[in-house]
Amino acid sequence: MNTASRSGSAEDYEQIAQAIAFIRDNAVLQPSLEQIASHVGLSSWHFQRKFRAWVGVSPKRFLEFLTVQHAKELLDKSASVLDAALDLGLSGPGRLHDQFVSIEAVTPGQYKQLGSGLEICYGIHPSPFGLMFLALTDKGICELAFGSMEVLDREVKDMERRWPAARVSHAPQHTAPTAGRLFSSSSREQAGYEAGFQLFVKGTNFQVNVWRALLRIPEGALVSYKQLAQMTANPSAIRATASAVGANPVSYLIPCHRILRTSGELGGYHWGVERKRALIAWDSARAESVSEAGLAQ
Repeated sequence: MNTASRSGSAEDYEQIAQAIAFIRDNAVLQPSLEQIASHVGLSSWHFQRKFRAWVGVSPKRFLEFLTVQHAKELLDKSASVLDAALDLGLSGPGRLHDQFVSIEAVTPGQYKQLGSGLEICYGIHPSPFGLMFLALTDKGICELAFGSMEVLDREVKDMERRWPAARVSHAPQHTAPTAGRLFSSSSREQAGYEAGFQLFVKGTNFQVNVWRALLRIPEGALVSYKQLAQMTANPSAIRATASAVGANPVSYLIPCHRILRTSGELGGYHWGVERKRALIAWDSARAESVSEAGLAQ
């Protein structure tokens, strides 16, 4: 598999994934640099250097991003994020992810055909957030999920029920190149539309509109369900908006992890609340790394 690594080393990729899982699972205990490094079999110096090269921040900083307080601070800043996301100009920061990820929804006719004539190949691959299920069509990614092998086996069965007339095949060798690009910073550093990801999703018009709105929330930002409903011009449909968020078929790329309750609580997450916390921390790390790189220029 072509893994998402700056060094191209599969071993590096696995070590960083193990480190993130360890930090996430033990965040309450505030593990030291030495404890994290020992868990992945590296010296503290070597691990810190490798982690920063991959994630963009130090392990200590990543641990800070995992806190509830950090999430609440991001939510407190969400008013300006919402203003940017509602800006129709392409220069707004809220449109960056929108341009990086493109959504095509099935047509009403295709919806009724239940995937007839569609070929879907899928694979299960490692990721910084545990095992990842990825399904592709010739039109783009149709499903992405995280979890244990047991959970992902259920995702495969659920996908087959959602697309009953499609031809589904297990083809990890075909999905591996896309899986390898998902968490690579180089994908975003490359210029041009082709550096991004195309999605092909099945949902109601309301759901697709909510998913498109999610793309307008930039990395390192969080908004509430109420604010998301405002972004779709349905301010009173908060419950329906939350249901649409929960029905998101493409985790991470359609960033439903960037939605919190108005109180600042994480709320639910189909692939696990702790994984949601780790994804928020990953976003914050990437955003801070990009900001520091810009200041250094």
